[in-house]
Order: sequence, then C-alpha cells, then structure tokens
Amino acid sequence: MNVITTFKEKKIEKQLTYERKMLREISLEGLKNKINSSFGSYLRSKTLFVSSIEEGCMDVAIEAFLLGAKYSRFGYYGEQLDSVKQRCYYDEKYLIDSLYDFITYWTHAGDHEFVSEALYYTCEEYVGSWWNEGFNKGQKRYRLRLH
Repeated sequence: MNVITTFKEKKIEKQLTYERKMLREISLEGLKNKINSSFGSYLRSKTLFVSSIEEGCMDVAIEAFLLGAKYSRFGYYGEQLDSVKQRCYYDEKYLIDSLYDFITYWTHAGDHEFVSEALYYTCEEYVGSWWNEGFNKGQKRYRLRLH
C-alpha cells in the first residue's frame, strides 16, 4: 500500500527544510549585537523588561531573515531588489508594525502624549536590515546551488 501525500504537504515540508537550512546562517551573538546596536540605548533607559523585549526582537529578526531568504529566489532569477521588496511589502510592513507595537507595549511608550517616530524608523531599519541579510544569504545559497 502506498502512502498518499498531497502537494500542499510536500510544499510545506520543502519550505520547512529550506528554512532550517537558512537558520544555520544566523548566530545568536549576531542577533544580540544587532539588537544592542539598534535598540540598546532606548531599551536601557525606558524599560525594566529588557530580556523580554530582546526575545521579541529576535523573533522578528528571524522572521524578517526568513522572509528575505524566501524572496531571494526572485533576485537570483534576475529581478531587481526594489521590485522584490515590493512583492513582500505587506509582509515586511506587518513585521515592522508588530515590532513597533511590541516595543511600545513593553516600554509603556504609549502612556505619553506623543508616539515616538524615531522608534518606528529604528524598527523599520532593523527589519529591513535583517530582510536584506536573508535576501543576500539566500541568493548566495541559490548561486551555490545549496537550495
């Protein structure tokens, strides 16, 4: 008797395998260093829950990295970086907004009468840099035929 599998199951299995391979490219020290360089002074002065916020930042960084790696296939086949970024605009925007909301919730920045625009730009730059890193590493894996 043969086992029947669907294309959807195979697609999910293939995607998980690719994501596991890509996660080998990230180091925890690199994540922590990027968090400290992006949000270090802001987190130290505004909150007591630094470790909780760092974990949330790591989660978003990993998601942004995997998103960039997923879309690196289009770059490998010759599409320009700007048009690839437009393909995943809503996904990237969702990550930026989630990170911003997460940090403002844990730092209680929402209690103030104004919302920190600088923090939003920092979140945007942070997610964008991880997306670019995932994109570049994914393109490299495609060039080396390691996908």
